[in-house]
Amino acid sequence: MSDADTPLELVRRFCALWPTLDLQGDLKPLLDFFTDDAVYHNIPVDPVTGKDGIRSTINMFATGVNSIEFRVDNIAADGAVVMTERVDVFNLSDGRSIELPVMGTFEVADGKIKAWRDYFDLNQFMSQLTPS
Repeated sequence: MSDADTPLELVRRFCALWPTLDLQGDLKPLLDFFTDDAVYHNIPVDPVTGKDGIRSTINMFATGVNSIEFRVDNIAADGAVVMTERVDVFNLSDGRSIELPVMGTFEVADGKIKAWRDYFDLNQFMSQLTPS
């Protein structure tokens, strides 16, 4: 992370990184955005702490997924807190895609994300996983 990044710029770069990731491979480029003790909370499920917990949660949501894109509709910052209104697009290995509306809150400290909370409807995500 660049020391010159504002919290808003940091979160923009974080969101832009997702489509370039090898979700089944090395998540280090993504994990480098976080403090060692960062908290990640997908509000429908339990929060996790630390990079290993974040990796495990991402792996869970990325099973059968080729790529994920964060389409940021709106982004705003108040100091170290950045809020995003997004549509997360999961491109599945069977050729389908899932579009999930998400509100996300990021807390930034010392140029890294120390907390990330996403609010979404888990049932909406799960119902789209099952082919019709």
